[in-house]
Amino acid sequence: MAAKKKKGEPKGVYKYYEVSGDSAKSKKAVCPRCGNGVFLAEHADRQSCGKCGYTEFKK
Repeated sequence: MAAKKKKGEPKGVYKYYEVSGDSAKSKKAVCPRCGNGVFLAEHADRQSCGKCGYTEFKK
């Protein structure tokens, strides 16, 4: 069951992109294996892809 959207709150996809002028830039890192549209999840000590399992550890 999906969470209810509050009035005036942007849709979920807008959390991942920043629009400036005519271009859109992603706020999150993109998975190098899967390509565009698949983002890496932020964890305390790593970034990981939920689709292929790719992991980058933070220093």
